[in-house]
Amino acid sequence: MASDCAPIVDIASTDAQSFGIAELSKEFGITPRALRFYEEEGLIAPVRDGATRVYSRRDRFRVAWILQGKAMGFGLDEIAELLDLYDVGDGGATQRTVTALRCRAKADHLRRRMVELQTMIDHLGRFADRIEAG
Repeated sequence: MASDCAPIVDIASTDAQSFGIAELSKEFGITPRALRFYEEEGLIAPVRDGATRVYSRRDRFRVAWILQGKAMGFGLDEIAELLDLYDVGDGGATQRTVTALRCRAKADHLRRRMVELQTMIDHLGRFADRIEAG
């Protein structure tokens, strides 16, 4: 993601070009271990300056996408697919389109699941009433 790419979560505007692990951990409220895990999974790619990880603006935006995706219930594999769509060279248009479609599909699935859960709750209540009535 380029620096002009709009993240899907609000992150503070900055002119900084690089970030340390403690800085990103604090900004996003995650542990350094989480950042290292995202690196191991190939979701972010900090450069090394000796033993120090140096995160780019691209990494920072990708962390924002990862956290937003997780908050919306997407798995890391799905998030990785969505992140990779930015690199198709169309300025993120494909990424935005596919992400919107996936979000709508997930919302539809959750609506159906909500109906199923409400039905189950209703059945449990009626069953408990019958048991208590003897």
